[in-house]
Amino acid sequence: MLQFRFAAMSDTGPVREHNEDSGFAGPYLLCVADGVGGAAAGEIASATTTYVVSARALAHPGVEPVRLLRSAVAESHDQLVAGVAADPDRLGMATTLTAVLTDGMHTALAQVGDSRAYLLRDGALSQLSHDQTMVQALLDAGRISVQQAAESPYRHVVLQAVDGEHTPEPVVQLVDLRPGDRLLLCSDGLSDVLSPAAMQMLLGLDSRSMAAERLVRAAIDSGTRDNVTVVIGDVVDAPAVVGTGIVLGAGVDLAHVVDPTAVRPLRSA
Repeated sequence: MLQFRFAAMSDTGPVREHNEDSGFAGPYLLCVADGVGGAAAGEIASATTTYVVSARALAHPGVEPVRLLRSAVAESHDQLVAGVAADPDRLGMATTLTAVLTDGMHTALAQVGDSRAYLLRDGALSQLSHDQTMVQALLDAGRISVQQAAESPYRHVVLQAVDGEHTPEPVVQLVDLRPGDRLLLCSDGLSDVLSPAAMQMLLGLDSRSMAAERLVRAAIDSGTRDNVTVVIGDVVDAPAVVGTGIVLGAGVDLAHVVDPTAVRPLRSA
């Protein structure tokens, strides 16, 4: 059955005082959540969303991945609504979410915002996710050029986020993965400053852990002003394993999670 062999790293970066990114890497789930910069309690939003998604995945192995990811995004929103109600100072907190989940046969990608997912296959890098930003929408409509998009001061204005005010509308789609593929999920602290060619070269290193370290270091050396989170997963075909994993960034501290006890089990269809 399909699963991931993984490595991951998250760094506060050279400018920010604390890390608002969160992430998770395990044999069946990879995800990155980037607390929206400048908003109140971005680390609460990213950690809570990462916790809900990973807790669901760990508690319900084998559940159809599109359904589970949609349910997890909806429940993450509910958690953030409760978090704002408990502490009005959190009003405005929000996060992106990019997650890849497999049940061993089918794999789904969920996208909210502009954290990215890439696929390295046979040495060639392609982007699986599609930014949900104002600039990307203008680019898709042919109203601006690629160069104008790269230079736009509005390139980080997201059209979708997981927050405590608006019901998110995630794009969830099945993706075709095969053994030998390598996935990269990252926050924009990486994708903003590294070219696809640089990412392809570093992601192609034999060692997953070395690739993660080099990607983060390259982002910092290239002048990123944001937190940097990298999750790498190699797709393998192997017997089922227990779905443990590693937590990254703000998600390491459960104090950042609105209510770790409130993740409800999925109801049967």
